[in-house]
Amino acid sequence: MASHTDSTDPNATPTPTPTTQAGREGLDALLSHPGTALIGLDFDGTLAPIVADPEQARAHPDAVPALAALAPKVAAVAVVTGRPASVAVRNGGFAGVPGLEHLVVLGHYGAERWDAGTGTVTAPAPPPGVAAARAELPGLLDRAGAGQGTWIEEKGGRAVAVHTRRAADPQAAFEALREPLTDLATRHGLVVEPGRMVLELRPPGMDKGVALLEYAREIGAGSVLYAGDDLGDLAAYSAVDKLRATGTPGLLVCSGSNEVTELRDRADVVTDGPSGVVRLLRTLAAKIP
Repeated sequence: MASHTDSTDPNATPTPTPTTQAGREGLDALLSHPGTALIGLDFDGTLAPIVADPEQARAHPDAVPALAALAPKVAAVAVVTGRPASVAVRNGGFAGVPGLEHLVVLGHYGAERWDAGTGTVTAPAPPPGVAAARAELPGLLDRAGAGQGTWIEEKGGRAVAVHTRRAADPQAAFEALREPLTDLATRHGLVVEPGRMVLELRPPGMDKGVALLEYAREIGAGSVLYAGDDLGDLAAYSAVDKLRATGTPGLLVCSGSNEVTELRDRADVVTDGPSGVVRLLRTLAAKIP
């Protein structure tokens, strides 16, 4: 991550140097008016390292302290994830942390919302198409010859995902399942969201961009930072672009990986995975009085 240092203070914390003018304007707005800034963050691959079993994913050990230092200085911090909100809260260790009293987790791409202030999750009823598609998945995986090493992740009845990372040839299994899973999703009124060795079936109209944009407008954000790592985060990037086009500065951050390059190509700042995101959060907290 490119950085520069305040020449007037040899001990100053390095700050990121965005590669685009829009990114530089976003960072400047965040630092000059932090009280109106929204910090939006993906969970898996951004706050938590990617692991073979998503159930074992946990936030980087320094993520919560960094968030707790930054959150009281900005308008809001929102974790935007495809996971159920309660799972992200548990795996992130976000509940009951001093400094995170106003944190929100927008789970299932915004279909669920957990507020730290109340400790409760609010959500509409699950869509019926997900359960119907889930019932057909075991047979589909067997017919596709992708059953060995692939596995199904339940997402609280609001989405279902098929992971191939533990298959003998993860990429081959991923490609073999694209078409049959797309056909299955279409029959049940769902869409397929590809990710890092995972294909997720969920209702249309749910994405991180919608969730981020609605929340930014709800709180009247004066600037927005969004950090993500996977294809599902591209919608959030587009939401930041929409905000920029209407006068709200934004900063796009990529939690870099070698598996997905699309975000890296669009980002203003690229960090070295979750550890780099944590360093960025700490830097911002140190720079804001």
